Amino acid sequence: MTQSGLRGEGPAVEEAPLASRGGNTSGGHGRHGGGGHGGRGGRRTAGRRPKRRVLRWSATVLAVVILGTAGAGYLYYEHLNSNIRKGERSSGDSKAQKAKPNAAGQTPVNILLIGSDSRNSDANVALGGSRENRGNPPLGDVQMLIHLAADRKSAAVVSIPRDTRVDIPKCKDPKTGHVYPPTNAIINESLARGGAGCTLATWQNLTGVYIDHWMTIDFAGVVKMADAIGGVDVCTNQNVWDRPLPGVPGGSGLKLKAGTTKVKGKQALQWLRTRHAWGSDPLRARAQHMYLNSMIRTLKSQSIFTDTGRLMDLAEAATKSLQVSEEIGTVKKLYDLAMQLKTVPTNRITMTTMPNLEDPQNKDHLVPDGANADKMWKMIRDDVSFDSNGKDADGKKDGAGDGGTEGADQEQATADPAHPDGQIGVTVQNGTRTSTLAPVSHRATDISRELVQKGFTRAATDASVTPSADETVVRYPSAELKGDAERVAAALGIPMSSVEKSTDVTGVTVVVGSDWRTGTSYPKQEAPKAGDIPKNSDAINGADTGQCMDVYAPYRW
Repeated sequence: MTQSGLRGEGPAVEEAPLASRGGNTSGGHGRHGGGGHGGRGGRRTAGRRPKRRVLRWSATVLAVVILGTAGAGYLYYEHLNSNIRKGERSSGDSKAQKAKPNAAGQTPVNILLIGSDSRNSDANVALGGSRENRGNPPLGDVQMLIHLAADRKSAAVVSIPRDTRVDIPKCKDPKTGHVYPPTNAIINESLARGGAGCTLATWQNLTGVYIDHWMTIDFAGVVKMADAIGGVDVCTNQNVWDRPLPGVPGGSGLKLKAGTTKVKGKQALQWLRTRHAWGSDPLRARAQHMYLNSMIRTLKSQSIFTDTGRLMDLAEAATKSLQVSEEIGTVKKLYDLAMQLKTVPTNRITMTTMPNLEDPQNKDHLVPDGANADKMWKMIRDDVSFDSNGKDADGKKDGAGDGGTEGADQEQATADPAHPDGQIGVTVQNGTRTSTLAPVSHRATDISRELVQKGFTRAATDASVTPSADETVVRYPSAELKGDAERVAAALGIPMSSVEKSTDVTGVTVVVGSDWRTGTSYPKQEAPKAGDIPKNSDAINGADTGQCMDVYAPYRW
């Protein structure tokens, strides 16, 4: 495994401007083994990596847990509220639909966690260096989606590596009003193109998952919050020393003996930013997931909610470090959200990374692993748990989630009458394009012809748009056309759960999704089962205390 392409993380030093952070630098390897350290778009050049960005996501989760409970008095409560910075939930073009309630009237909650590399304060510059980038739009270097199940009995976390190439939609910066055109770039650039609301819209378009809230956290306050936890257990299978090597500058400085070690403060920071010693960025994500699971177990075992002084210190640091989407921009709302997260047992929490492949356009970038990534997003959309540790009322193992397709597909059509088939106007759009696959030619034409043959003589192709849709849907603009839409869906074999009202259409519209790339008969969709996540999602269960990191040989001692 060659070392020549490993890039040092080194001391926090000055960085290139944003414009130069989007390109690829030379001398880089891939993501695997000793690779993954070459320049990638949106990253810093060799020896110029910030030191503390990888703590931000763990601090965010800690912040969610402690917010709200420290408001012992009204004035202090108002003080904490004034600390919280808020922003627009979505600032980009996105068509994701909010999940339908399950049989009990419950809906899942999806929260996007974003680690910002902002240099817009003295504290952040001191922690992250790069003084010449002060004032530049930040990049979203760490991005994770938390899915809290509708029944609040399980949770899933999915990371997308920052160098994954995706479609970023048209976004408008809510502060400046500047409009950014749509582009195809790596996902961490979305934060610089309209703020967290643009990152949220990017995720929604990629996954088809409606995201209820976002939270961002920058460098400031992160180390103090890591200390406040009191230490988190981590594990390595060999002695590790992430240090400079000949031709490989930098390194986090992490030096631990093999086995389990309780790290906090500087050592916690070193653990979270270590990359060379693990061998790649995806493996660094694994180490971060291990740390996060261990932190959650630690917090659950502590009496943090009865130690008022400690709680107040944590609340102060958290509210000053967090920025949240405006609809959850109070201590009370954040507290309520924290209490919902707190109820999930550790063995029902699953940490994963989106299945990915090497980008054919740039070996130092990634792209979603088509079918496997789609399967993961479908499980989230259908509220199917990533673990199989749940039990139903009869004590049997859960199958699909309460919001799963198995029940939804059996939903009966409305009683609203439809017009005769020959009088129903139908528009067909080709939505088979994905971030990794080009659209299938003539799909809209093929399906519109099929509809004509079935008696829908007014069916026509809309070639003016090429939307991207993970799943085929039939949309209608108003209640009087619902029966027509369901009639069209029934003729094509599309389940009633895929018929939806939308203000984005003017008549009954079939969007042929990436789940129907061939044939004229809609393929039968198998309902996903609990725990049946893709093999290459690198899943870790929250109750798994036996996880240890292997150390890449040159960094053993």
